[in-house]
Amino acid sequence: MSGTGFVLHPQLAKDTHFVSDLPLCRVLLMDEARYPWFILVPRRGEIREIHELSQDERNQLWVESDQISRALLHLYEPDKLNIASLGNMVPQLHLHHIARFQTDAAWPAPVWGKFVPQAYEPAVAAQRLQTMCQVLHR
Repeated sequence: MSGTGFVLHPQLAKDTHFVSDLPLCRVLLMDEARYPWFILVPRRGEIREIHELSQDERNQLWVESDQISRALLHLYEPDKLNIASLGNMVPQLHLHHIARFQTDAAWPAPVWGKFVPQAYEPAVAAQRLQTMCQVLHR
């Protein structure tokens, strides 16, 4: 990544599907069909931590996080939302939003490293992408 421009980390590009761009963040769908799992990535070069964003950008990140959270609640009615910014494997700042259910494969444990990811069937991924995009841009 350059110091001035946004380039999506190669691992995020490999593991996700593009959904949409919001004012600050790129919205991605994690290619893990067991969970409705979306990721926000601020479109800023070489940002690793939330505090590196300007105050206005931090405020916008929370607005967009709230938007994704409400969309997940509306679309999937989960038992719990997991929201996390880890960055241990991918240093680029990104914020995970995962709809969790007491019936899901990993419940109540974290989803990370629990199973080999189960990729979406192309038609299912396309439907999930279209639905989230529609909800985000109402």
